[in-house]
Amino acid sequence: MRHLPSNLAALRASWRAVNGVANHDTPCFTVTNAAVPKLTVFGMIGGLDNDATDFVRTVHALDAKAMDVHINSPGGFAWDAMAMYEALRSHPAKVAVKIDGLAGSAASFLAQAGDTVDIMTGGRMMIHDAAVVAEGNPAELREIADMVDMLSDDIADIYTARAGGSRATWRKAMTATTWYSAAEAVAAKLADRVTGGRDTKTSGPDNRSRLITARVRALTTREG
Repeated sequence: MRHLPSNLAALRASWRAVNGVANHDTPCFTVTNAAVPKLTVFGMIGGLDNDATDFVRTVHALDAKAMDVHINSPGGFAWDAMAMYEALRSHPAKVAVKIDGLAGSAASFLAQAGDTVDIMTGGRMMIHDAAVVAEGNPAELREIADMVDMLSDDIADIYTARAGGSRATWRKAMTATTWYSAAEAVAAKLADRVTGGRDTKTSGPDNRSRLITARVRALTTREG
C-alpha cells in the first residue's frame, strides 16, 4: 500500500520555501503525438505546483500500442512520480524508457515503469531513501518519519520487482545514496542496456560494475 499524506499541500509549500522556489505552471513533461507517442520528462517532478495530474491524464488518453518515455530528471516529489509510474505500468502499450541523462531520486523508480529501460552512455542513475521537510510536535514528526520510511519501502519494492534481490538489500543501497554509471545501472539490473556513444559494444562490465554486482550478490546471500 502506498501512503499519501493528508498534508501534502503543506509539504509542497515547505519544500518550495526551503529551496527558494517560486510557484509557476510550467509542466515537468511534454508529449509528442505520433504513431509512437513520445513523453519527455525533463527537470523537477512536481514541487512547482505541478503534480502528476496532467501526466496521468495524458497517458490514460493515449491510444497507442507503444510509447517512448525520455527521462532527464533529478527527481522530485515521490508521490507524483508514484502516480506517473502507476499510469505507465497500467497502460496496455509497450513502454520504452530512455534515460537521456540523469534519472535521480524519484526519476530512478519512475524509469522502472518501462518494459525496457535504455540508458545513454554517460547517463547516471541515483537512488536514495525518500526525504521530507516537516514541522510539528514530537508525535507528528514521528508519524511523518514512519510514513517516509514506509514510502522508502514502497520504492525499494519497485527496484526489487525489476532487478531482484530483497527490499532490505535495496534499502541499504538507498540509505547509502548510491550512484550508478550507465554500465553499473545495467549490471545492477536497473536498466537493460547502454545505448549511444562509441562504447556500446564492450567486452563486459567494467571493474566498478563488477564490484557493485558482487556487493548486491553478497548482501542478498547474507540475507538469505
